Amino acid sequence: MTTPAKEAALAGLKVLDLSRVLAGPWCTQILADLGADVVKIERPVSGDDTRHWGPPFLQDANGHDTDQATYFTACNRNKRSVTIDMAKPEGQALLRQMATQSDIVVENFKVGGLKQYGLDYESLRALNPGLIYCSITGFGQDGPYAERAGYDLLIQASSGMMSITGRADGEPGGGGVRVGVALTDIFTGVYASSAIMAALQVRHRTGLGQHIDMALLDVGMAILANQAAGFLNTGGVPVRQGNTHPSLAPYQDFPTADGAMLLAIGNDGQFTRFCEAVGQPEWATDPRFASNTLRVKNRAELIPAMEAVTRTRRTADWVTLFEDKAVPCGPINDLRQAFADPQVQARGLRVELPREAGDGIASIASVASPLRLRDTPSVLHRAPPALGQHTDEVLQGLGMSASDIQALRDAKVL
Repeated sequence: MTTPAKEAALAGLKVLDLSRVLAGPWCTQILADLGADVVKIERPVSGDDTRHWGPPFLQDANGHDTDQATYFTACNRNKRSVTIDMAKPEGQALLRQMATQSDIVVENFKVGGLKQYGLDYESLRALNPGLIYCSITGFGQDGPYAERAGYDLLIQASSGMMSITGRADGEPGGGGVRVGVALTDIFTGVYASSAIMAALQVRHRTGLGQHIDMALLDVGMAILANQAAGFLNTGGVPVRQGNTHPSLAPYQDFPTADGAMLLAIGNDGQFTRFCEAVGQPEWATDPRFASNTLRVKNRAELIPAMEAVTRTRRTADWVTLFEDKAVPCGPINDLRQAFADPQVQARGLRVELPREAGDGIASIASVASPLRLRDTPSVLHRAPPALGQHTDEVLQGLGMSASDIQALRDAKVL
């Protein structure tokens, strides 16, 4: 993806990003990809925590590790980095000035943590009534856990996500397992960006901003989806069951002659076509397997019979066989295989963004934005910034002179 000829969807919006780690930065990266001008505020010297969450680390032009973790690059492209110490009065004054010129503030400090700096919602709303202010916390702005720190792993455990992820109890390797990425952080960022855009629409009607209260716990419970719906409406507590599905069968991994594959059969027509393709048409009319509900009830008989068949061919052969039969089937890729996949390459899902920070890193690879608006496509034009890379540029935009900026730097405000 490159900078589009037409104006980006959120062009003209200014975002003051006071967040760090993942949920908040994921939200603001979405806004930045859609064209908003996102200014990321970081602590002088150390910056965002994730700049140090390595290995792995970014490599310089000679292939040597730097001291910059790749984690930071996952959620901070298209932003401008400014270092400001908000513990100092001069830093607070700068941030308040920036807030008066911003449309959106995103922060993930503890509840009430920014009030002491005069950077809480009420303080900034008095200066800018149209400001949309999004707070992201672990447990929300109220309730008995509001003061607790919340991390993705903790939320995956407390929300019930880990109780339905992993191999079944009693199996080798059984027990709760976290999802391989910080799922609740990422989904909180996505939900937060949606809430912000809804608030923008309200502002179009009223001229007023509002406060948005995003909690990892709320999101972690919401994304339990069908599992939560089943519990809430029947009282049955779902359990871990590996790669099988509580409501569909066959919908899981199967062994092949050279490894494993996934079959995701979601209806009776797909199952009938599968049975015909593998030379077992009688399975489709077998009283034990003729409907999805029957297959779920009788999976203990169905799955071993299927496994005996799937072991007879290589994964690639099965994928090829089912491709023109509308039977969902695919390999279980590692990331190297996934990024080498022809469809992934055809969609341009790996992008290289030039790094112009003078730190020996020529470019940074990133996953393309999945937001594909035909007339106002996403804009990927800035690599994740070096710490404080845009401090002078942004402060000059506030009307400060080079000598003023240097004085703040000498006072360790920047």
